[in-house]
Amino acid sequence: MKKKYKTEEDPETGGLLLRVIALKDFADVKKGDRGGLIKKEKNLSQIGDCWVYDDAMITGDAYVYENAKVSGKARIYGDARVHGKAEISGKAEVYGYAEVWDSAQIYGNACVSENTEVSGSAQIYGNACVSENAEVSGNAKIYGDAYIYGNPKIYENAQVFGFTWIFNSAIVSGNVKLWSTKVSRITTPIKNNKGYTMLVVKRNFYVVPLFSDIKSLIDKDIIFIDEKNYIKNVKTIRQLYGEKI
Repeated sequence: MKKKYKTEEDPETGGLLLRVIALKDFADVKKGDRGGLIKKEKNLSQIGDCWVYDDAMITGDAYVYENAKVSGKARIYGDARVHGKAEISGKAEVYGYAEVWDSAQIYGNACVSENTEVSGSAQIYGNACVSENAEVSGNAKIYGDAYIYGNPKIYENAQVFGFTWIFNSAIVSGNVKLWSTKVSRITTPIKNNKGYTMLVVKRNFYVVPLFSDIKSLIDKDIIFIDEKNYIKNVKTIRQLYGEKI
């Protein structure tokens, strides 16, 4: 197999990292173009159109392959995997055992870590952080200062932004938009094995500003709590929102 790039020690990193240099034309890369930085050749595949641009870095045991692109000052490290047509740019970071693929985009100051999976045409940007075992897919968008962690699943056309936290086993889908919700636990079906507040948000609804009047939202059938779980959840809602229900 003929290699598509060679490497040379980068003096600005004291020779700790290698600068990639294209040996042939492919995608938008021309022979002789100087790309970004890698720790070792196993970080960037010699097959496909994948490339690291600018001052972006791929280190540790991270691996970028197929047609993925890493640019700007993005950092891919740990055991992360970036492939398909995924694009990581800006000052974004992907690390741990995170995997980003399909046409997903991570940019801005966003971070994706641990065992998170991001796929489809999903976008994570701004200062958003997605970690642990989260799954983001479809056309979902996570941005602003949103924090997603635990085992949530965000998919379809859902948008999560502002100072919003989604965590544990939450499922957010449809055309739902969540913003400025300091603590959200949104799940289907409702479970309360650990005493978590379980709010079910109807599809296609623009939901819950911080410290909303929870009771009025319930009365309007915008948010509802399953009758079997209502009593055990009321105390938790009061603790979270300070509302009289």
